[in-house]
Amino acid sequence: MNDPRTVHPTPPQPAQQQDMPGHEAQMNPKADHGEASYKGSGELEGRAAIITGGDSGIGRAVAIAYAREGADVLVSYYDEHDDARETARWIEEAGRKAILVAGDVKDEAHCAALVDRAVSEFGRLDILVNNAAHQASFESIQDISAEEWDVTFRTNIHAMFYLSKAALKHMKAGSAIINTSSINAKSPSPTLLAYATTKGAIANFTAGLAQLVAKDGVRVNAVAPGPIWTPLIPSTMPPEAVEKFGSNTPIGRAGQPAELAGAYVLLASDKASYITGALIPVTGGRPML
Repeated sequence: MNDPRTVHPTPPQPAQQQDMPGHEAQMNPKADHGEASYKGSGELEGRAAIITGGDSGIGRAVAIAYAREGADVLVSYYDEHDDARETARWIEEAGRKAILVAGDVKDEAHCAALVDRAVSEFGRLDILVNNAAHQASFESIQDISAEEWDVTFRTNIHAMFYLSKAALKHMKAGSAIINTSSINAKSPSPTLLAYATTKGAIANFTAGLAQLVAKDGVRVNAVAPGPIWTPLIPSTMPPEAVEKFGSNTPIGRAGQPAELAGAYVLLASDKASYITGALIPVTGGRPML
């Protein structure tokens, strides 16, 4: 057994800063996406998935896990081409098909094209993971421009609506939509006002859509990560916050992307056949009640 307090790096991390949207290669320490640890058991054999924000962080960890569970994966990402190619390499190493599609999920036409591409390449679409996100820190509401507010909502919640609407046209009974919410949905950080507001909207979107499509046999759930060590952190937070990131959890450290993969696999699999409309916390012990 591993001690959860020490199985991964503990704060302080080296103070660091990246330009948005951030890149895996520049992170110190490197994130763990389950490359050396995740072992599949055929839970998703023969299925096809879209993962947005699949180039790095949580998205990469989920892509690796899904591929090792037997799924083909379309990786949607913005413009982090090197990171996306690395994710594709791990998918293909697992013996599954990887499709990389760059572009902006704020655009409804691009979201529709992602779904069309997945159905064209795989012949089906069984799993949609809405994971792409935009985040920025502000000390005052006066510092948040209307454009920043709009970008956050269009990336985090509008895209989720566009993609879910397009995907559901192709999904059969047994399919699953999994959305990435956050602990900020119920415990909002004041400096992440726009981001936290969208994460609350995602929780409500998940609960409502789950009820709407249950009659079709499609399940909709969300995962609520706590502080997770991804490129979003050094690219959107000041160096002093990055240095102590994760220290406010009972476990005492930031989570690694690999530590979320199991939740996404469960929610996509037949083992979760009676789970829909749920919000699953993966928070290092920070409560979500």
